[in-house]
Amino acid sequence: MSTTNALKMDKPVPDSLLDTSTQGIIGKPLDRKEGPLKVSGAATYAAEYQIENLAYGVLVGAPFGKGKITGIDSDVAKALPGVIDVVTDFDKFLTTPAQGLAPKAPQGVENVQYFGEIVAIVLAESFEAARDAAQQVVINHEAADDGRYDFEALKGEAEKPAKGDIPSHFSQGDLDKAMTDAPVTLDVTFTTPSQNSAAMEPHASIATWDDSGMLTLHGSYQMPGNDVEQLAAALGVSKSKVRIVARYVGGGFGSKLGIAPESVAAALAAKALGRPVKAVMARQQVFDATVRRSNTEQRIRLAATADGKLTAMGHETLTSNLPDDDYFEPTGQATHFMYAAENREINHDIVRLDWLLSGSMRAPGEAVGMLALEGAMDELAEKLGIDPIEFRKINEPEMDPEKGVPHSSRELVRCMDVGATSFGWDKRNATPGTRREGEWLVGIGMAAAARANMLQPSEARVTLSATGRATVETDMTDIGTGTYTILGQIAGEVLGLPLEHVDVELGDTNFPTAAGSGGSFGAGSSGTSVYLAAEAIREKLAKAMGVDVDALTLKDGHAIADNRRVPLGELAGEGIVAIGSIKPGKQEKETTQSSYGAHFAEVGVNAVTGEVRVRRMLGVFAAGRILNAKTARSQCLGGMTFGIGTALTEDLIHDPRNGKLVNRDLAEYHLPVNADVPQLEVEFLEERDIHANPMHAKGIGELGISGAGAAIANAVYNATGIRVRDYPLTLDKILEGLPEL
Repeated sequence: MSTTNALKMDKPVPDSLLDTSTQGIIGKPLDRKEGPLKVSGAATYAAEYQIENLAYGVLVGAPFGKGKITGIDSDVAKALPGVIDVVTDFDKFLTTPAQGLAPKAPQGVENVQYFGEIVAIVLAESFEAARDAAQQVVINHEAADDGRYDFEALKGEAEKPAKGDIPSHFSQGDLDKAMTDAPVTLDVTFTTPSQNSAAMEPHASIATWDDSGMLTLHGSYQMPGNDVEQLAAALGVSKSKVRIVARYVGGGFGSKLGIAPESVAAALAAKALGRPVKAVMARQQVFDATVRRSNTEQRIRLAATADGKLTAMGHETLTSNLPDDDYFEPTGQATHFMYAAENREINHDIVRLDWLLSGSMRAPGEAVGMLALEGAMDELAEKLGIDPIEFRKINEPEMDPEKGVPHSSRELVRCMDVGATSFGWDKRNATPGTRREGEWLVGIGMAAAARANMLQPSEARVTLSATGRATVETDMTDIGTGTYTILGQIAGEVLGLPLEHVDVELGDTNFPTAAGSGGSFGAGSSGTSVYLAAEAIREKLAKAMGVDVDALTLKDGHAIADNRRVPLGELAGEGIVAIGSIKPGKQEKETTQSSYGAHFAEVGVNAVTGEVRVRRMLGVFAAGRILNAKTARSQCLGGMTFGIGTALTEDLIHDPRNGKLVNRDLAEYHLPVNADVPQLEVEFLEERDIHANPMHAKGIGELGISGAGAAIANAVYNATGIRVRDYPLTLDKILEGLPEL
């Protein structure tokens, strides 16, 4: 029989067991528990489960933009050796992937919305046979004459979205008057292109139905607890009849938050065939038919007094999405709380396009919004003749500038000061284009970083066995972030167990429902549920030992109190089971919660070719308690690498004639590779946030990308005097402004 320890974050929790526990494994740079399995190839990913009588499915996408399917000719494909069938379901196939926490995904593919939309699945006895046959399927169609494919041409038809993760429109004071009255103003526009998450593991599913009508889907998904509801809704079955298993996920970055077309196609095909079906998206299909980060056009308006005090801040964004989807890239998310300014306007409008769905990608909002905001802050600082760091300090808000509530914790100024000292900011020449080394112009830039901290409902079960081992069970996923290790550390720290005495079972919807991996809320939410379950077991152990819980010390698998040292297994009896449950509460509204940081970058710009090379980079971050110094550092290194790609290489190109993605693979969509990434340095500041959760930890996975690209762009300006506001900063945008040889 289990006990439940539930907490709603209605008030701060100043005392944490992680401050007083004695096992000493929280915060340490411990290796990942599953690391040896991954590097040896023994970790089983979605497409690798060995299931008997498996049929192989290859997906077929629409070879046209917006239009209507008039028929599918599959006779030639079906006649090929080894081919079993070609399955399509115009009503039940997914039109687009499900968005994050949305209850269900749009369905019905007869009316195609975008080029590459998945409309059929070819089944065969081998993958090779299915792939060959898929190329023989002919999709007959009528093209729509009202296709919307050109963002530039349609900007004038932008509309206000009905809803969003943040208000789509916000206004405070009088921005226009403040701009007119201020002695120093800035009015500039930044643009960013569509981007793709490009996770290493493609979207993949194996669907198996049993005789009772139960579906088990081995899939590559970030949030199984929510995904199982979406899949059940798409298939028209009860949630109790669907199980998702996602023990290892090879990256997601938001593209695997909701179910994607391959999951429903595999499930429908398996049902029709009466045997298991595996469907793995080709890399080009991942680009064509999952989600993209929206392109943006961002107008930043800033007004300041002569001594650098901001009086106005405007951030107006055009994003794009399909006609029936109101998700917008929330570029102004950090702008709402980043700097003090009395007059404010932060708006988001959507240009309706027949491109593939835009949705969440790592740090939705801040990742591209801070490219514009932090670039503009750098520009205005120069216009004022004030050091960029000093300018940000002048406008440090004491309270949330819009809500009037305190920041739960905010170490932005300290991040900038520590970073400036470590990076050698005092050696920067403030006059652009003055430092030269051979044919390289060298410059230094910085940008602030912020990522909103979120808490989501989450549950976990912890069992302490008669042998003194603990087992953690939750459907939380590990998408490469170190979840197996971190949840083990939390349970081990609270229960006084070495990490090797804690087993962690993840990614199975038969386990309690966790928040999932997304929004940087994974560790804080699922970690807190593990913490609470372990706390309940701790209380049971104290009772079994006959002492007050405050008098109990747990260490190395023993309970120590009242001059006694007893193995935990002896106190556990036949086993102690507890469920921890966390929910957001009043603290979410009574404080503004965010992680903060500061990026510093040094670049070299070739004076002949305009090529940009990042020479060194430093990120200084404050994100509450750091639960594992090694995995946290890895997350920031990954985010900073993302920032290099955003600044210099990533550019997803749409054909304006039909919306087709032109560069739809890793050969043509240019991610930063080893040669593009210098030695990156990461520093963490000691911080605790008692308003976030009982562990005092905050999200970090998306903080590293936020502002990173802006630091690089600002460094390019310092090197050359060329201000590029159209990302990425490819050499063609720099060449014209370079000094004559």
